[in-house]
Amino acid sequence: MSSQTLKGRVTLVTGASRGIGYQSAIALAKAGSHVIATARTQGGLEDLDDAIQSFGGECTLVPMDLKNLDGIDQLGKVIHDRWGKLDGLLANAGTLGEITLASHTVPKKWDEIIAVNLTSNYRLIRSLDTLLKASKSGRALFLTSSVAKSHPAYWGAYAASKAALEAFVSCYAKEVEITDLKVNLLNPGAMRTAMRAKAMPGENPEEVPNPLLITPLIVDMLSASFSKNDALVNFRETTHYKH
Repeated sequence: MSSQTLKGRVTLVTGASRGIGYQSAIALAKAGSHVIATARTQGGLEDLDDAIQSFGGECTLVPMDLKNLDGIDQLGKVIHDRWGKLDGLLANAGTLGEITLASHTVPKKWDEIIAVNLTSNYRLIRSLDTLLKASKSGRALFLTSSVAKSHPAYWGAYAASKAALEAFVSCYAKEVEITDLKVNLLNPGAMRTAMRAKAMPGENPEEVPNPLLITPLIVDMLSASFSKNDALVNFRETTHYKH
């Protein structure tokens, strides 16, 4: 992780104020990338900035709510004007919503889950596609979940949002396969995050992998040397998994 494998690259990380996004942003900066970090939580972003500056890394903070679709378009314009390209996108931000009967799902919660987990990623692709293709080795990585395929009871809205995300991202990957851009999906599995704690309140967090464990894989998948496209990588099936 100390080698500058991403030196000179610019990487956008959504949901960067905590959990996988926070640890990944630090790992990407340690690998030499300038990190553009977005999240709703200003305090969490400031903590991230302090952590990255502590080892001389580079970070630009963008406090924003991904439900603000105009804000996503504006972000694309800012990246274009400052860097003219985007080398990496880690689409990590997501929301769990409520674990409840499908028939009891509150419409407002449904709309929020679809907005954050699906629509915001469509708008990121729409806004950043040209910038990712402007890079000689653009890489886009979207986080998904096993529930997209397992369809457990009570997880209807979240599962639907992730299943739709997987379909949309796979379609996009096939569309860019003749370009230098590589687009992939990553299923982290259970991680010691606030979202996991909310979903499984009775679980011992010490028995769940720390998000730090997945960051080397994320750095690899966002590097120029990662050549796969339209892949869905399950963290637990890789050599990086050491829990």
